[in-house]
Amino acid sequence: MSSTETRSAAAPNDEPDPAGHPRRWAALLVLCSTLVAVTLDNSVLNTALPALAEGLDASTADLQWITDAYTLVFAALLLLAGSLGARFGARRALLGGLALFGAGSAIAAVSSTAAELIAWRAVMGLGAAFVMPATLAIIIRLFPPVERAKAFAVWSASAGVGVLIGPVTGGALLTHFSWSSAFWINVPLVLAAMIGIARIVPSIPREGTARLDLPAAVLSVIGLGVLVDAIIEAPERGWTAPVTLAELGAFVLLGAVFVAWELRRDEPMVQIRLFANRGFVLAAATLAVTFFALFGTLFVLSQYFQLVHGYSPLKAGLGAMPFAVAMATMSGLSPVVTTRLGIRATLTVGLAAIAAGLTVMGLTTGTDTPFAALAGEMALVGAGMGMMMAPASMEITASVPVRYSAMAGALNSVVRELGGVLGIAVVGTLVSSHYRSEMADQHLIGPAAVAEDDLHSAYGVAGHLSPESAGRLTSAADHAFTTAMNNGALAAAAVAAIGAIVVAIGLPRRTGGTPVTAGQPTESTNAQAVQPA
Repeated sequence: MSSTETRSAAAPNDEPDPAGHPRRWAALLVLCSTLVAVTLDNSVLNTALPALAEGLDASTADLQWITDAYTLVFAALLLLAGSLGARFGARRALLGGLALFGAGSAIAAVSSTAAELIAWRAVMGLGAAFVMPATLAIIIRLFPPVERAKAFAVWSASAGVGVLIGPVTGGALLTHFSWSSAFWINVPLVLAAMIGIARIVPSIPREGTARLDLPAAVLSVIGLGVLVDAIIEAPERGWTAPVTLAELGAFVLLGAVFVAWELRRDEPMVQIRLFANRGFVLAAATLAVTFFALFGTLFVLSQYFQLVHGYSPLKAGLGAMPFAVAMATMSGLSPVVTTRLGIRATLTVGLAAIAAGLTVMGLTTGTDTPFAALAGEMALVGAGMGMMMAPASMEITASVPVRYSAMAGALNSVVRELGGVLGIAVVGTLVSSHYRSEMADQHLIGPAAVAEDDLHSAYGVAGHLSPESAGRLTSAADHAFTTAMNNGALAAAAVAAIGAIVVAIGLPRRTGGTPVTAGQPTESTNAQAVQPA
């Protein structure tokens, strides 16, 4: 244990140096590189989904779990990882998480079955769970309050950079290599980030030595697991099937036990009373909605570009550029926008932009829609997302004392990833169920009936038919998938629109008398945020 961390265990320092750490901006760039590596992996994977389906003979459900295994484990273990980071040091947690993430990526690259890949994606999610809270905890400690808004904007923009270069990188890799290259690319990125952390990022004070809240961790993992399993498998089992209802009931029961347990503890994993803070709850909800739309939309758009439009993986990756450029640009500009509009108006406008872009996409997209039309809609959605992420994250972290920065970082990340998990699950299952309903009207029989399962299967069946029959089948399948995708986009738009209305009505202009946009939460204000309502 370093001497800095030893001193802080005895006398925690609630506020960082008012002038900030002298290496804070260089350290921020290194920390952002870790975020780029994590977001790059997910965006590369979206581009690789069709190649994975072919290379591993993966079904639509397999593809969903290849994506969801990472995000589910990530979201479920974030709180425990944040607690361990606070106990042993955020820098150590960051290095350990990156090592686990990189090792999981290397082994995932040599998987021979979908089941193996799902398992190693879960390991990657475990490593990433230590990375995300640690980066935010370090940023909060390195930067003085007056600079945190800018630091958070840079941190949020780096997520846009990962989304920006991920599809293009994935497309370029898949043009020359197999799907495994989508995982090998993580290894050198992780090694470079670890070297940068070791040389530039300083150690920060530990945040206490309370006993780990293992029962709460177990309850959260099981609860989130049964919830997402119920959502993903419901189209196959039926929404009213006994197993589905049992899993949803188990989630409610486990959630109630989790809350009761945490309320009784002096040092809980999560300060449950924090949820009495309206500003915190609504800021967290906006992040969840944002990532619900982001993950759900990207999950189906990649398949739409590659299968319906027939784009190569590289061209499909370039198709996401308008979305990612707008997201990264608006993330960088968000401090200026928030200063001029205020946090409530910024979040409201951002959610409204997401809803508008998805609505236009859902109402106008067809099998032959030109890319230029889609580019404007995706840019509008990306701009809305980029506008919101930094101020929403500032609102969340400003709701707790600085000594709870690891918990704030974990909560910030868990709402993002839980929104993403639900986005993939809900939008994916909506698209799947609508596709099957549309294809059922084709009355396919025999081996051709497999085409009713998913779009990839339809193209596989078409490869064994005469050109005329294949053309009819793929045309029907393309139309069914596009219609299903539009329904998913409209569902995500409705969620974003409801969020915009709720934020406009319910979010206070100021939290505890301190403008969040100033990036200057006070200890007295923060302390009140975790007291009983």
